[in-house]
Amino acid sequence: MKYLFLMFFVNFLPQYAGKSLSRDGNYPKTFKDIKKEIAGYSNIAKAIIDLAVHGKAQNRSYERLAVFADTIGPRLSGSKNLDAAIKYMFSALQEDRLENVHLETVKVPHWERGEEFAVMLEPRNHSIAILGLGSSVATPPEGITAEVIVVASFEELHRRAQEAKGKIVVYNQLFITYGETVQYRSQGAVEAAKVGAVASLIRSIASFSIHSPHTGWQNYQPGVPQIPTACISVEDAEMMSRMSLRGTKIVVYLKMNAKTYPDSSSFNTVAEIVGSKYPEQIVLVSGHLDSWDVGQGAMDDGGGAFISWEALSLVKDLGLRPKRTLRLVLWTGEEQGGIGAEQYYQLHKENISNFDIVMESDEGTFKPMGLAFTGTDEARDIVKEIMTLLLPINITDIYDAADGTDIDYWMRDGVPGASLRDDISKYFWFHHSHGDTMTVQDPNQMNLCAAVWSVVSYVIADMEEMLPR
Repeated sequence: MKYLFLMFFVNFLPQYAGKSLSRDGNYPKTFKDIKKEIAGYSNIAKAIIDLAVHGKAQNRSYERLAVFADTIGPRLSGSKNLDAAIKYMFSALQEDRLENVHLETVKVPHWERGEEFAVMLEPRNHSIAILGLGSSVATPPEGITAEVIVVASFEELHRRAQEAKGKIVVYNQLFITYGETVQYRSQGAVEAAKVGAVASLIRSIASFSIHSPHTGWQNYQPGVPQIPTACISVEDAEMMSRMSLRGTKIVVYLKMNAKTYPDSSSFNTVAEIVGSKYPEQIVLVSGHLDSWDVGQGAMDDGGGAFISWEALSLVKDLGLRPKRTLRLVLWTGEEQGGIGAEQYYQLHKENISNFDIVMESDEGTFKPMGLAFTGTDEARDIVKEIMTLLLPINITDIYDAADGTDIDYWMRDGVPGASLRDDISKYFWFHHSHGDTMTVQDPNQMNLCAAVWSVVSYVIADMEEMLPR
């Protein structure tokens, strides 16, 4: 009898060698089993969709955002407005009866633009619309009056380096994509300073303009003189380019009173629905609460922050409690390079094995098309199957790859990541400009975005197994 048992055991081993047991003691599920498990969430997904799109929660994320944006306004890192926004959200999340609402301290940059203006003096008098770039130094108190050199690229600037000394460099680069063109905003001052320029004015990183400049963060480099830098409208950049190509001398007066203060204390804002079975495991949904100091920060990233809050609200309102903890994080200091997210990562990375997926919405909440995902092929197949639950609203596509400053830290370490993919054809019309207001937002589109965000995060949080890595 012992011999027969031993033979059975030996024959049994090769089939399952190297396979880990699942939590319930059974061997790992096949993909067919996982598809069946996901299909079992069909009714819950429909309930979430109905509540968000047609039911009592219809337009709620939009209305919440409107009150917030109209009451608080823009929320620059280090500002009193951002402090007020964090206090507002802390109270609102508590009033929404979410769990473990708390703040986690972050040190953030504190830069203020102060008074700023630019005027073309030659060949005619013309007021130039400008927005100083984040971390820019000020001009001397009397301002800068200098001739302009207009270039279309860094290559042209360095070819004409001798002409640039003592002048204001105006960049009139074409908008290709944000990722490719934004280098002119982030590095324009450094490259201009290297050839002896006294200031730089950069064509706004925008795909469309109605004489509206777009701001953003820029970076100085050690060992390179720091010169004042600002963005100007597409129209003014193109006008000066035409003038320059005709051989017209252009003279500009620039005055900027920007100032950098010591870092300020700020907070990441956190709320949860605690998991029923594996509370230590986390499905994280997020957006950033800070914005630039123009417009209302409604699109970047009020919409992303508020659909992330809405994802938890919808789950709570339906009386659902997933197996894992569903955690909302509203980041601070994103516009300065993900400052809040980096400090959050440093604080929590020791528990990285418990992070199931990190999700961020930071490219608008326009008409959703699907989900962008970063992770293994096995995890992608599972998420693709989860997306089929959104067939009632016809938003089932999955894209490469997830994008988000605040979740990059986790994805680089192998944690699956997801970002909302929506129609961003008009996103850069308003990005970092006075035009980023509630007028850009559409309540019906936000309802759909919230439904996608809530269904995906809830199902991942409630499935028996974490996503494979």
